[in-house]
Amino acid sequence: MVMNLSYEVPTPLDYFSTLVQSDTHFALFEAAVSLAQDEYPELDVQGVLGDVDGLLDRLRRRLPQDAGQLQKLRSLNQFFFKDLNFGGNLNNYYDPENSFISVLLRTRRGIPISMAILWMELAQGLGLSVSGIGFPGHFMLKINLPMGQAVIDPLNGQSLSREELSERLEPYRQGGQQSEDMQAPLGLYLQSAPPRDIIARMLHNLKEIYRTQEDWPRMLAVQERLVVLLPESWTEVRDRGLAHAEMGNTEQALADLECYLVHTEDLVDVNAISDRVDELRRDQQ
Repeated sequence: MVMNLSYEVPTPLDYFSTLVQSDTHFALFEAAVSLAQDEYPELDVQGVLGDVDGLLDRLRRRLPQDAGQLQKLRSLNQFFFKDLNFGGNLNNYYDPENSFISVLLRTRRGIPISMAILWMELAQGLGLSVSGIGFPGHFMLKINLPMGQAVIDPLNGQSLSREELSERLEPYRQGGQQSEDMQAPLGLYLQSAPPRDIIARMLHNLKEIYRTQEDWPRMLAVQERLVVLLPESWTEVRDRGLAHAEMGNTEQALADLECYLVHTEDLVDVNAISDRVDELRRDQQ
């Protein structure tokens, strides 16, 4: 007897969900690569991971077996920024493709967070202790070395002093005009970002680009991922509902916006969202 076996191919969102389900086993780099599947459904994520493994093999061959951490860092920066010529896409900073690791590998141009994620993957492959920093306005890298910690700009590999970091932070400090002792200490802004927060930041970057462009289908795809990634963030459910509303998906919009009104503790926009729900219900009649 011949048995017909059918296998359901997971959607990109299903695949993403498996990667970000657990904080303990959060697949940061693979999840970051998978974000491009909304724009490039045929993207071979495993192929991209293999390409990065190839870069890591090339880098390892440059190093002696007894290489110290500082030598590894210097070789990584030489390889990444000089030999491969990775850098910021300063001429088209808000191109959403800057957030796609697969595109970054091809063009060698990206934004701080995509550059940082690729750099971290190579650094960790060398055994370096590195993490990302959710610094305001410009994602940073932090590395532990024998002489202490260093904070690195992922666009050029330069180590930044506390004075330089404070100067970069100044425009983002609350109000910008408080006295020094009233402001949060610099160290508060230099804490390691959890992998979930890093992927959320990447998605929020894309979300703002698509919202500005009023590209609702692409924003909706981003919102689907944010709802999976941050299941207790009701504002993401709200924003998914608003994207549905812009696209004319009234039933889905009502489901999300009413869910938001039931669960949110933020009273700032409750009236506005309630009015939007009433408007959608009138449109249904």
